[in-house]
Amino acid sequence: MKIFSLLTALAIAGSFVSTAAADTLKINGSTTVNPVVAEAAEILRAENQLDIQVDTQGGSAGGISMLADGLVQLGMISKHISDDDKAKHPKVNFVENTIGVDSVAIIVSKDVWDNGVRALSKQQLQDIYEGKITNWNQLGGAKSQRIAFFNKEPGRGTWEVFVHWVYGSPKAAPQVSFPEVGGNEETRNKVASTRGAMSQLSASWADGQKVFALAMVLEDGRKVEPTNDNIANKTYPLSRPLTVLSNGPVTGTAKTMLDFLLSDRGQALLPKHGYMNLKAVGGQKY
Repeated sequence: MKIFSLLTALAIAGSFVSTAAADTLKINGSTTVNPVVAEAAEILRAENQLDIQVDTQGGSAGGISMLADGLVQLGMISKHISDDDKAKHPKVNFVENTIGVDSVAIIVSKDVWDNGVRALSKQQLQDIYEGKITNWNQLGGAKSQRIAFFNKEPGRGTWEVFVHWVYGSPKAAPQVSFPEVGGNEETRNKVASTRGAMSQLSASWADGQKVFALAMVLEDGRKVEPTNDNIANKTYPLSRPLTVLSNGPVTGTAKTMLDFLLSDRGQALLPKHGYMNLKAVGGQKY
């Protein structure tokens, strides 16, 4: 009898563990989207006692693949789902739930900024990426200074937005051998601590103290900085959506999370972390 009771108790306990695990909302993806979702998760844990896990393995690419593999219920991405993403996962019904807007900045270290380089054109970026330009004095720098390019890992949203603008498509971008960087914090630290450095980074992470965001020179010669006004009026060419990705319509705890992110309280988290919420861009699509 005692053995039966013990087995019964273990079975019941096991069912609770299984239920708890099943109720855990798992989210993974972009380090750009992460600060907003992580804070929303913290609020929902405290107020609604929800079990939510948020991680950033692999950036946007990791969010897409883990969602497609059923390992998470929501993926965070800082780009649009591409035709290649859909082709890789033909059985997945990707739904892009956009929560805000951001832009990709070309950032440089302080010594580059102090050397006088403040803006780059698309052609100049292409020449740097292809190794045709290797010194900042070829780009208006007052003194000779080697360019140290840290390339965002291919597949990350920031990298895809960059090569899509420079080459028209990630497929058209050449293979390069620059050192690669992953998350936003790593990128900012690498550029800040390396002389002559540059990289692609979410504009909101360019602090204007350790790393500086360059303006983009448009084809008509105008220099456009990644400010909120220029993102909202779509003058700055490297704007992008911040998105929570789902496989089909969201349900359960995932819906609670998305509803919160789209509520007034959730939308207020976007500007708090340096991004634009949907109201600030007038509901425009990016």
